[in-house]
Amino acid sequence: MFNDGIKVLVVDDFPTMRRIVTNLLKQLGFKSIAQAEDGEQALTELRMGGYGLVVSDWNMPNMEGIELLRNIRRETAPLKDIPFLLVTAEAEKEKVVEAIKSGVDNYIVKPFTAEVLKEKLEKVSERKLSLKAVA
Repeated sequence: MFNDGIKVLVVDDFPTMRRIVTNLLKQLGFKSIAQAEDGEQALTELRMGGYGLVVSDWNMPNMEGIELLRNIRRETAPLKDIPFLLVTAEAEKEKVVEAIKSGVDNYIVKPFTAEVLKEKLEKVSERKLSLKAVA
């Protein structure tokens, strides 16, 4: 299924949502999960290295998820290539198009289940092989 050895960064300004996403990721087998409360904190953490997946909310203070994504895609490898899943309550077509143009690997609309999260991450792992389980 997934490479459970990678380190995941969950980014959301609401502690409850960070906890929910972290628990869902654990249900999917991920073991190493860190948290950040906004895009600025996340970018600082990501620049230290070692992460293999970002699951970020869109709407946050200081730096929104879409801005975090744009900043990451302007970095050098390997950070610029990190799989990025954007979590949003916004399902409008314009937002989806904006995220795709910014280099998102997939997006998920709140509320969601572990099964939906799994499906979205499976689609990402088809393109970002670092997310796939090592056989």
